[in-house]
Amino acid sequence: MTLLEELQWRGLVQDIMPGTDELLNKERVTGYIGFDPTSDSLHIGSLVPIILLMHLQRAGHRPIALVGGATGMVGDPSGKSEERNMLSEEQIAFNVAGIEQQLRRFLNFDNTKENAAQLLNNIDWFREVRFLDFIRDTGKHITVNYMMAKDSVQRRLETGMSFTEFTYQLVQGYDFYHLWKHHGVKLQMGGSDQWGNIVTGTELIRRKDGGEAFAFTAPLVKKADGGKFGKTESGNVWLDPARTSPYRFYQFWLNTSDEDAKRNIRIFTFLPQDAILALEQEQESAPHLRALQKALAKEVTCLVHSEAEYEAAVQASGILFGENTAEALQQLSENQLLDIMDGVPRHEVSLQALEAGMPLVQALCDTGILPSKGEARKMITANGISVNKVKTADLERNLSAADLLNGKYILLQKGKKNYYLLTTA
Repeated sequence: MTLLEELQWRGLVQDIMPGTDELLNKERVTGYIGFDPTSDSLHIGSLVPIILLMHLQRAGHRPIALVGGATGMVGDPSGKSEERNMLSEEQIAFNVAGIEQQLRRFLNFDNTKENAAQLLNNIDWFREVRFLDFIRDTGKHITVNYMMAKDSVQRRLETGMSFTEFTYQLVQGYDFYHLWKHHGVKLQMGGSDQWGNIVTGTELIRRKDGGEAFAFTAPLVKKADGGKFGKTESGNVWLDPARTSPYRFYQFWLNTSDEDAKRNIRIFTFLPQDAILALEQEQESAPHLRALQKALAKEVTCLVHSEAEYEAAVQASGILFGENTAEALQQLSENQLLDIMDGVPRHEVSLQALEAGMPLVQALCDTGILPSKGEARKMITANGISVNKVKTADLERNLSAADLLNGKYILLQKGKKNYYLLTTA
């Protein structure tokens, strides 16, 4: 199976320029994808282009990740209904540094390898390009009619488009030309919304120097229910663990619908076809076991974070839904604990009262977890209350500073599913 056949099976090819498959089968190809520095971290939508570069390198070709230090100053209008806010040069440089650090996790940059990845920043050549030279030597090769015909332009004509955004496709096209001329790049990849910009690059290469270049794009990933992929109630799912913790990252993939999991396991993992087909069959036979979701969550969490973070996420997930998890609860860091308890009701208690010994019956009543001491006693007697995942039927049980997790918290559980986090004042 060729590289493109593999990518097509995985649902990673939408538009493709004739001759691309032949090129990839004929020689070692240098191909690139651009990354827009609108933030100092990439999000899971960026995983598709990253995975395309990884597939390219795994097939023996040479990937280039291009960070748009220059194009970030212009702003890509593709898929946007209004113009982006302009970022300062300092902010763009900060964002570029963060993105470069993340990209190094996914690609092999070992220069001893013939197909070692390369990381480039287009500010390095645009910094030397003068405006008059650009419009004379590059702009004259692409007509206004050609640029106006692009979907990214047509969709914005009613709401308005600045000259800055209008020229973006020419600037990105020049990137492809520069990389073709100076780095031997023959292939550009990207999301389907980038097709117009990418083709402008191949056209510029042809018109300016009579050269030939190729391209293909991947479909934009969307949820089966029409919702935006990679969005949660709290916002984007980021690759930066400081923005989206490995636990929340793992939970995002674990909570994927069956239909989305079947599509996403092909796109976002490198599991071989036979393994994926076996998982699909297992899911169909026993959907309640969620084999696809578990495999998807494991593979992507290990890819983006690490196997250790994946194991920690699984352990953390078991705190809420497993049995005999008291010891695991004690081992959680504060950040892990708060991630797991995100959305759980919190009640503040006095540290002094805990140090003196706070009756559990009183704590349940004072926090409103139970309406009265009588109800609290009844629930404790029925073995329906747990303190830090340990059931207690002791009506004389006191909460103390020794119960504090990370020196700040106590987890109370009423029944099987009702959790409450006591925090110290």
